[in-house]
Amino acid sequence: MISPQTVDDALDALSDTPVHRLLAGGTDEMVKLNHGAQLRQFETVISLSRIPELSMWTLDTAGRQITIGAAVSWSQLTEAPFVEHVPVLAQAARTVGSPQIRNAGTIGGNVATASPAGDGLCALVALDAMATVRSTRGTRRVRVAELTTGPKRTNLEPDELIVSLDVPLTHGFQGYTKVGVRNAMVISLAGVALVVDDDRQSVSFALGSVGPTILRSPAAETVAANVLFGGTHLGDAMSQLAAAIRKTARPIDDHRSTAAYRRHAVGVLATRLIERALISRGASQ
Repeated sequence: MISPQTVDDALDALSDTPVHRLLAGGTDEMVKLNHGAQLRQFETVISLSRIPELSMWTLDTAGRQITIGAAVSWSQLTEAPFVEHVPVLAQAARTVGSPQIRNAGTIGGNVATASPAGDGLCALVALDAMATVRSTRGTRRVRVAELTTGPKRTNLEPDELIVSLDVPLTHGFQGYTKVGVRNAMVISLAGVALVVDDDRQSVSFALGSVGPTILRSPAAETVAANVLFGGTHLGDAMSQLAAAIRKTARPIDDHRSTAAYRRHAVGVLATRLIERALISRGASQ
């Protein structure tokens, strides 16, 4: 195992060891190993736990952005300043696993794992977050939504490392909700993140566990914006909103749920979030 203490040292290690496995919180990798996964021949484990830069965050209220180090834990994300400035991410963080998992797991690991059920990933897509990715060859910035290309797949090169995430700060309601087979420590069967931007009078929906990646629903966002900013009556729009969400969804049947249930659930979750958004604005139902 290699334990670099700076980002530059980690990038050198990535470049020098073609066969490697990155380890941050280990909450995904240890599950794989406990279920029989093996290290590849000559594979080097590169631990990121001793790199202070990856565990830092900076809040720029004037620039309306918060930058989150890739090794910031779920537990940190449930506290200030995240709960105030990016509540959808804080709410998603609270739904992740047990306290032990939240203490160990990292937001960057959630993005790199690229699971369609990733709670933090769903919130980041709704927030239109950007990832800063580095290698010894240089730095690039890419939208989190474009970083994931399929279930457990990203467009990261083998020598690249997610260093931080830039998250815009918005004025308006934010919320995250999901359903699972029980009320706690559960992988999402369907999840929805909602971000309302009062300044731009726009709405962002991100749908988790109902497609190969986290999905956005432009049609549902238009309907929701008309409800929140255009005066469309809630009762007239809810069925249209749910239909647009379900049309966007591309769920599958698996051992945890049926596609039909996921498609139904994600529509219900989206309409509940819009109702909560209206209540938060003092709108009448």
